[in-house]
Amino acid sequence: MRLPLPLKERGGCIRFLGVRDREHGIEGDYKAMQQSGVHELRLVVTTEDYDRALHFYRDVLGLKERAAFASAGGHVTILEAGRATLELTDSTHAEFIDKVEVGRRVAGHLRVAFEVDDSTAGTRALEAAGATVLAEPTRTPWNSLNARLQGPAGLQLTLFTELVK
Repeated sequence: MRLPLPLKERGGCIRFLGVRDREHGIEGDYKAMQQSGVHELRLVVTTEDYDRALHFYRDVLGLKERAAFASAGGHVTILEAGRATLELTDSTHAEFIDKVEVGRRVAGHLRVAFEVDDSTAGTRALEAAGATVLAEPTRTPWNSLNARLQGPAGLQLTLFTELVK
């Protein structure tokens, strides 16, 4: 496998400027997609206990309700979660993050992280609402205070507070 090149240093991080890797079918002209861009990242979670999950994420965590719809016996609610980012990591770094935040490997391939003003108070509130605390707020090497919880709908959660902005 070829490494994506060229690399550029930006803000203390190295970012990849372009990827062309025939082995993985990553090749072509992406200008049209890059120009139109992505307007929203929406994480869709299917849960068996819709009412509990809605209460937890909307009423306890405080995600604002944007819209709600119903079908024959079914429901969906779209909750605003502020700015969204997609954090991609390889398994080696994911293990490192778990060791920093929890002390051992615990996350599956998906973990949802919420930036909050006070991760300690947030952890207490989510715990009172039924979340299982996997790790209390811990200062990380990247200078944030992170807590790990198991929330409704099978989601593993990180609450984090940036200590220096």
